[in-house]
This record gives sequence, structure tokens and C-alpha cells, in this order.
Amino acid sequence: MAPTLNIGLFGIGLDTYWDQFTGLKQRLEGYLREIHDRLTALHPHVVNAGLVDNVDKAFEAGSLFRRSEVDLVFLYVSTYALSSTVLPVVQRIGVPVIILNLSPGVSIDYDAFNAMTDRTHMTREWLAFCSPCPVPEIANVFRRVGIRFHSVTGMLRDDPVVDREIAEWVAAAKVKHALAFNRLGCMGHYYSGMLDIYTDLTQQYAAFGGHIELIEVEELAMRRRRVDAAEAAKRVALFYEMFEVGPDCSSAELEKAAVTSVALDRLVSDYGLGSLAYYYKGTGNVSNEEAISSIIPGNSLLTARGIPVAGEYEIKNAQAMKIMDCFGAGGSFTEYYAMDFSDDVVLMGHDGPGHIAIAAGKAKVRPLRVYHGKVGSGLSVEMSVRNGPVTLLSVVERSGLSAVGRSELSAPGRSGGGLFLLVAEGESVAGPILQIGNTNSRYRFPMGAREFVNRWNSHGPAHHCAVGVGHMASRIDKLGALLGMEVVKI
Repeated sequence: MAPTLNIGLFGIGLDTYWDQFTGLKQRLEGYLREIHDRLTALHPHVVNAGLVDNVDKAFEAGSLFRRSEVDLVFLYVSTYALSSTVLPVVQRIGVPVIILNLSPGVSIDYDAFNAMTDRTHMTREWLAFCSPCPVPEIANVFRRVGIRFHSVTGMLRDDPVVDREIAEWVAAAKVKHALAFNRLGCMGHYYSGMLDIYTDLTQQYAAFGGHIELIEVEELAMRRRRVDAAEAAKRVALFYEMFEVGPDCSSAELEKAAVTSVALDRLVSDYGLGSLAYYYKGTGNVSNEEAISSIIPGNSLLTARGIPVAGEYEIKNAQAMKIMDCFGAGGSFTEYYAMDFSDDVVLMGHDGPGHIAIAAGKAKVRPLRVYHGKVGSGLSVEMSVRNGPVTLLSVVERSGLSAVGRSELSAPGRSGGGLFLLVAEGESVAGPILQIGNTNSRYRFPMGAREFVNRWNSHGPAHHCAVGVGHMASRIDKLGALLGMEVVKI
């Protein structure tokens, strides 16, 4: 079981002020409590180090965050504070910092302020609105010592931009944490000749963390042999509940798929998998062939319940699908199918499993006499992603060669190696699709179909990507920031 995601929170101030300005500290601590309550409404595990106003408290807060293994820290800048009281809090914990530069109101009440007769009280009021003052100092120091930070600027209350930004940072932290403890199963082998999908598994570890388990197809076939008739019948009933099963689907094929689905669930449970990539083209081993040819309905059920399955051993796309699913957007396996220049849309889909939880209506199960480009025949899933805003995501592996073919060494995220995230927002639109027993959708993009295809391809992604519902680019951008990974939006 993965450990709990912990979010750190602290405010900053200057202890010299407290004796000078009566009530200022209590007022700022009240603002910090408001932020604490907002964060706990988004995620219950918040480690609050309180108002840090001197170096001793800074070291104490840093130790608290280290002991609590926080994954992300929110720094509330309540008033001016010395950067020396900030740096010890975050320097040794090695996690990104979100600077909250939040004013207690839309503006100072200038008339009321200037009508005050006590200049000490005037200064106290000004200091309560002084959150922007130390932010450049903090940013300067963070830059110089190599601490990753990001800023949210706005109002403490009634600011929808601030609310959205904080919520998205928390959501991105949750996804990063999920990836760090995800177990990705790789069953079978690469589709021979699909050079774009080959990837360096150690680079996947470096970028996302987690664990990758290499699994033999025989392990699925063995578990199939242990499924009894009652379990298979119960799974067939579930197919009829979850899918629109075509009348041309034979009972024999449904039973095969049901047995495989139960066996898949056991395989996932035994290895604790949170995602899966698979492909197998072997012939001559009946048990293995039957397992793989009957795998699609079961994989679709897994994908719908948050365990995305990518065909053709597309490990990078299994990661992209997991990201989209962790954001609550789905994440269905897809690729270009064709272009419709009359309607200015791109037709996209794929054979194999689909994310039936984001389908327009019930996904259909259809028999196919041949799996194009693959061995075998059996049941497949046909669906369209429901109409509305969508996001495409690809995990892209950079070239290790320069333009002239010379080998380069480079840090991840730079031009000579590593991974980056490629994102596009569009819309799933109504219209005719290809009713061929596969996933199919029509997507429209703001720059038009031609320009989208040209821009997307120019970044060199693999031909697969993940599609999810909603516009998620802003959240994915924050995830990239937390991962230290470049995000390219077209």
C-alpha cells in the first residue's frame, strides 16, 4: 500500500513586528488558519508548521516537514519576512514550493487608512497587506540555491483564480504521488517493428518513479485455468451489465472473454498493478493464444476502474493513460485513424480496450473475425468518447542524437534526452464514425485539423496517445512542474 500524500503548509512573518504592532501576529495567524482549512478541504493530510518568524522556528519547521515526508509545500507570505527565515524550512526537504502571495482584500481602504490618527496603527494595517513585499527576495534566494518554486498571486478570499490554482496544484501533487507508487505491468513483448514505442524502462523510473513488473503471458494463461464455471458465468452477466453485447457475439467467445477477465483481475491483484501494457503475437501455444485473443473486454473493465491498459506494449502511453485517469479525466488508448477535411476533424481511436467510463453511452462488444495486424480473432469493444471538451496527452521520448546524427549527453528535459509531455486540448464532436468494432471518435481542434496534425507530429511523439475528457492542460502543466518535466502544449 502506498504511503499517504502529505502536504506541508507554513506562513512567514517577522518576530520584530509583534511587540511593535499589537494584534498583527494574531491577525496573520487567522489568515493562515483560513488557508489550512481550504487545503484540508482538498486533501485531509496537511502538515501545518504554523507561522515561522525566526531562524529557530525555520529549522524546526524544516525538521517537521522532513519527518512527515511532505510531497509539496505551500508557503503563505503573510507580510514581510526575512529570506533567512524561509530557506531553512525548505532547503533540506527537496520538494517544490508553492508561494501563496495572497492579499487579505481586494485593496486597502485608502480613505479609512489615511483617516487614521495613529501612524503605528497605519503601519500595522499596511503590514497586513504587505505579502508581495518579500516575494522577490524569496524568489531570488530560491533561484540561487536551486529550490523549485511557483507562485500564486491574488486575494485570500473570493478569488476564483486563486481557488483554481491551489486546487490544481493539489491535484497535480496527488497524481505525482500516485505515479511514484504505481506498479506498471508489462506483459508479453513489443510489437515487432514499431520503433516509435520502444522505450528505456530506467528512464521511465527516473521520470515517474513507481515499479515496472515484467510479466509472462503464461502467467495469465495459468490463472485462466483456475477460473471455474460459476465465476465465468458471473463475469458474463457483468459484461451484459457494462456493455451493449451484440447478438452476433457467441456464447463461447463470451465465456472465453469472461474467463480471461477474471484471470486478469487476479493477475492485477497478485502483482498490485495500477496499469498494464501488453502485446503478444506467439502462435502454436493454444493457452497463450486464447488468453490474448479474449483479453479486450476484461482490459476495458480494468481501464474503466482506474487500471489503464495499453495495447501493443505501449509503455509510454500506459503512463499517459495513468496520468489522465489520476486526474479523473479517463485516459483511453488512441491514435489517428483518418482525417475528415469536409468537417475539419481528425478521426481517432484504436482496436483493443477502451475507457468505457468516458464513453458516449454504453460501449458495444462486437465479434471480429480477424484482429487487423495481429494474431487471432474474438470480441472487441466499440465506443466513442462522449462529446465535449477533451485533452490529448503523449509521453514523448526525446532523441539522443543531434540533427547531424552526433551522439549527445544531456540531462532529462533538455534537448538531448529524457521525456516530456505533449498536450493538446480539443473537442469530441458528433458525427459519423467507423463502425468496425474499435474505439472511434471525431475530434476538432482550435487551430484546425491540418494544423493540429502538423504541430503534433512536429514534436515527434509515438503514434499512440491518451485521450481524456475535459480540458486538463493547466493541471498537466503543474504536474510537469512537480516532476521537473517539460510540458509542450500545441
